[in-house]
Amino acid sequence: MIKSLKFSGVAAAALIAAGAASAQDVTCPIKVGVLHSLSGTMAISETTLKDTMLMLVQQQNDKGGLLGCELEAVVVDPASDWPLFAEKARELLTVHNVDVIFGNWTSVSRKSVLPVIEELNGLLFYPVQYEGEESSKNVFYTGAAPNQQAIPAVDYFLDELGVEKFALLGTDYVYPRTTNNILESYLKSKGIAAEDIFVNYTPFGHSDWATIVSDVVKLGEDGKQVGVISTINGDANIGFYKELAAAGVSADDIPVVAFSVGEEELSGLDTSNLVGHLAAWNYFMSADTPENAEFIETWHAFIGDEKRVTNDPMEAHYIGFNMWVNAATEAGTTDVDAVRSAMWGQEFPNLTGGTAVMGVNHHLSKPVLIGEIRADGQFDIISETDPVPGDAWTDYLPESAVLESDWKDLECGMYNTETKTCVQIQSNY
Repeated sequence: MIKSLKFSGVAAAALIAAGAASAQDVTCPIKVGVLHSLSGTMAISETTLKDTMLMLVQQQNDKGGLLGCELEAVVVDPASDWPLFAEKARELLTVHNVDVIFGNWTSVSRKSVLPVIEELNGLLFYPVQYEGEESSKNVFYTGAAPNQQAIPAVDYFLDELGVEKFALLGTDYVYPRTTNNILESYLKSKGIAAEDIFVNYTPFGHSDWATIVSDVVKLGEDGKQVGVISTINGDANIGFYKELAAAGVSADDIPVVAFSVGEEELSGLDTSNLVGHLAAWNYFMSADTPENAEFIETWHAFIGDEKRVTNDPMEAHYIGFNMWVNAATEAGTTDVDAVRSAMWGQEFPNLTGGTAVMGVNHHLSKPVLIGEIRADGQFDIISETDPVPGDAWTDYLPESAVLESDWKDLECGMYNTETKTCVQIQSNY
């Protein structure tokens, strides 16, 4: 089994032999679309993922390419503009004729791209935690579903920290709203009263957090322990954490667990006042494994800066890219339909130990990690589970609990287990 980035994939000679056997199915160079914002509010998170893809493509070319061809990264900038994501996806597929796309961060950008990908039968690898409630035959979801991040984080608050009141703070778009919809239902099933759940949404790039932080502090005036579940995205996190520090709120007072804050976001902050706050991911840079040490060394050599951090979506791209390479090698082609079938059951080592497995619902099986922010902007891993299969449809919304995704045997992303029918319309919430 593959143990590191440097030696991932099939040996170069085998790749070239496979390519020679199926040259009629492959056009060289094989083009890899990179669809990440390099400007705008999401550039703080997405630029690193573009660089990660360039590194992975270079590494694969150093090993001999794929199916006898060089890989070529085709980079576009959708500029944190959600409709522009759809235009750039169409450009990648129809102008540049890419074989696969790795991209998007926000769910609103993915929802924008989805109709284009399905219309043109493209293939998208989406590397970021999301709200679930979706399963497209044209998308492989390599980030966490709610049962691999949000639900375990709430369980940690309930079981380990004794949180009795919850502030669900999010950026105003589909991922936070759907995730919080799921979490509200889950919290109520755990006995948390509706009046003890505070929900607030703010625009992308929001900067004035004084009133919201004050409202959160007031929740605890009755002596009950308050916890914040944060689905705040992009550079708005900078203002939020600065306001927490300015208000003198420590992790002991009101712990925050974030779903969209990792090493990259913290690298631009003075984290001395954030020590003890939490994040839930499937990967942290501080994971002590040989695979992770080699990945970090490779990243630093590629980017030319030993201060640059790694993060969870980078690992998701690393896993997704290598699975795609192995699936294309098995299929002997980059044809989307053939690669899709070869993706089911693909296995690849996680950087934190253990093995990621791609399910027939196009979601990975991954461990869930809770990390505590350190003064140096890294995380101490304080909780880790065995690999958890990702659920496309949550058990905590009645309309979703009856749905199943199985693209292999049922050939359906929304199979209703009660009516025994395949629903064709995706839920957009």
